[in-house]
Amino acid sequence: MRIIAIVKRVLREMVRDKRTLALMFLAPLLILTLMYFLFQNNASNVATIGVSRVDSQLVTALKNSHTQIRSYDAQATARTQIRRDNLAAFIRQQDGRLTVTYQNSQPSDTVLVRQALQGARTKLKVQALVAATKTQRQALQQQTKALKTLLQQRPQAGQTIRTPAKSAAATAPTYTVTSHYLYGSADSTFFDTFLPILLGFFVFFFVFLISGISLLNERTTGTLTRLLATPIRRGEIIAGYLVGYGLFAIVQTVLTVAFALTVFKVHILGSVAVILLINFLLAMVALSLGIFISTFANSEFQMMQFIPLLIVPQIFFSGLIAVDQMPTWIQGLAHIFPLYYGGQALMDVATRGVGLGAVAGDLWILVLFAVVFTILNVVGLKRYRRV
Repeated sequence: MRIIAIVKRVLREMVRDKRTLALMFLAPLLILTLMYFLFQNNASNVATIGVSRVDSQLVTALKNSHTQIRSYDAQATARTQIRRDNLAAFIRQQDGRLTVTYQNSQPSDTVLVRQALQGARTKLKVQALVAATKTQRQALQQQTKALKTLLQQRPQAGQTIRTPAKSAAATAPTYTVTSHYLYGSADSTFFDTFLPILLGFFVFFFVFLISGISLLNERTTGTLTRLLATPIRRGEIIAGYLVGYGLFAIVQTVLTVAFALTVFKVHILGSVAVILLINFLLAMVALSLGIFISTFANSEFQMMQFIPLLIVPQIFFSGLIAVDQMPTWIQGLAHIFPLYYGGQALMDVATRGVGLGAVAGDLWILVLFAVVFTILNVVGLKRYRRV
């Protein structure tokens, strides 16, 4: 009976908490729907390969459902074309040598190009083998026919069987492949490539969680109410929270980046200072967002329930999955998430070595996110001021 009483109490509390019920039942459906569209389209990942002076038969063999071939003249340079046209790789042929330059900023594209090149060389060998087999079979058929004719005619002494003219057997072209990497090296792993994004994500996630729950405790314990009863302005309160938690966000950002660089020995092509700046801006967005979202939660339990709605979708658009390979309407959806701009800027600096000027647009958008959420926080505090 006591167990039944507890069960009744739990059910009664859950039914009364409409927000918890809605988040519990709808959030998984939202995430699953998003994943359905993302991973349904992921099967059609296409890598663009630039070719210059490459044999036409090899170019034809390179074509498949996961590659797109773009031809260039002899003066085209690999580095310039890869950067300008965002090519996954650039292949140049000189005599029998193939020089392959991989962009290597997306390991999945590098793998696709490697598989396409290996498959093309194998395909050419198989085609040559099939052609040689056909030639030998024709020669054998001719010899068999001549032998039958000779036996029927009982050749005179000294008559010999004429051997059919030897056909030129097709041989597979052999290529010597030399590989170069515009970003990273042949030893680059998925972890090396995606670590900059993961740095930004973990900084964003933990700052969001800590700031939101901390302000929630301020509300539930009455500290915020007493603070609002004083002449202090709402903007000053928010500024104080942002600066206070922001100092810890700076320490967390520096510690996380330093740990990744020293322990994992991650090679970053760009400036570490720019990496720190991007992560700090992400932390400020997460800080202002966490404080804002906490105004809609009445308990830590409800605060945690916002994670599937606000944090999990950002993982998909942070760069771990190629956004430009997604359906068009999902690409548009990605632009409303701060981590899309942060992940893009981190990848550009860490793996492509671009400078501050090249990612300035993404950084200004992060600043805009932080300003908008801060203004919403100041407005939202009005509902808690009693005097």
